Amino acid sequence: MGNIWQAALLGTAAGCIGTGLGGLIISVLRTPKSRTLSFVLAFSGGIMLAVIFQDLIPEALAYGNLSVLLYGIVLGCGFLYLLDQFIPHIQVSAVGNHSKKTMRLIRTSILIGLGIALHNLPEGLAIGAGYAASESLGIGLALILALHDAPEGLAMAGPMKAAGLSPLRIVATCAAAGLPTGLGALIGAYLGSVSEVFLSAALGFAAGAMLYLVFDELIPIAQE
Repeated sequence: MGNIWQAALLGTAAGCIGTGLGGLIISVLRTPKSRTLSFVLAFSGGIMLAVIFQDLIPEALAYGNLSVLLYGIVLGCGFLYLLDQFIPHIQVSAVGNHSKKTMRLIRTSILIGLGIALHNLPEGLAIGAGYAASESLGIGLALILALHDAPEGLAMAGPMKAAGLSPLRIVATCAAAGLPTGLGALIGAYLGSVSEVFLSAALGFAAGAMLYLVFDELIPIAQE
């Protein structure tokens, strides 16, 4: 049982430090001008696409087949679409008298954070399963995935920086997106091994959610 909680702590540290580091990098930069803002948002979208096509999709295909991947992508897009319908109403009271564009930027950051959180859960499963097999394997996976999560923190922090949120809030919010990594590690370590079909569908789900964010949120805002 002790190893299970150690795996959970390891996963939590990897996720929170990785995404938090990305938020820290963005938060210490000066407030961008309009053209710089557009570049940052477009760059964030590029990071997301790179993660999708160079990481999520290949990993999903390695664990399962194309039909499972496509099923997960459709579910991910649909889930984020539904969230997109509710989050604008939830955030009105939180942003006060901010402009409509600022509200949209904050909403976009939340949606990106949710997409990253979905992505981090299967990453945590991998850390937990690896730790259950070998502590050195679990630690190695945690270090790799922490570095991998830093660009995702950049993607999440970009819209928050543009919306004028404080550095502390940016870093804390980005770090919070890494918490599901700990939950995934706990589950992965407890089960010892995870269904490859489940992992494939989960990675496809995360890919679909991120695709929705890029094309419905980041790119349109960058063009404004």
